[in-house]
Amino acid sequence: MIKPQFKLDNQICFRLYTASRLITQAYHPMLAAQGLTYPQYLVLMVLWENDAQPVNDIAKRLLLETNTVTPLLKRMETEGIVTRTRGRDDARQMIVKLTKKGHDLQEKLTDMPEAVGSSLLCETVTPETVPSLYAMLDGIINQLLSCPPSL
Repeated sequence: MIKPQFKLDNQICFRLYTASRLITQAYHPMLAAQGLTYPQYLVLMVLWENDAQPVNDIAKRLLLETNTVTPLLKRMETEGIVTRTRGRDDARQMIVKLTKKGHDLQEKLTDMPEAVGSSLLCETVTPETVPSLYAMLDGIINQLLSCPPSL
């Protein structure tokens, strides 16, 4: 007899993982048409909010380590989407800035967030419930950041 805690249907992590994977798949065709991956799109959103940021700030905003973000930024630089330059005050700091191509991608992808967002709407997720869904997910994220599970 399987213990209830080992049933897949009793795992919030599986639901979150599956939802994340399926949402990323929904973005894929539109991003691929522009030669982008979903992680590159996340970097673009950070830079569209505030251009010319240090790598450390971008990584922090995405809740990732710099060693995860750096190869991604190198590829984006090779593709002409961003530039990376040494900081004026601190040569160890790398500043990432959008190129014209990087800025132009925002216009090309303008309709994408709404298209994907509307595909998520269903009986339980409505425009009215989205703010509470954000709050619940933010609560989970903040809890895991402040008190990671330990065994």
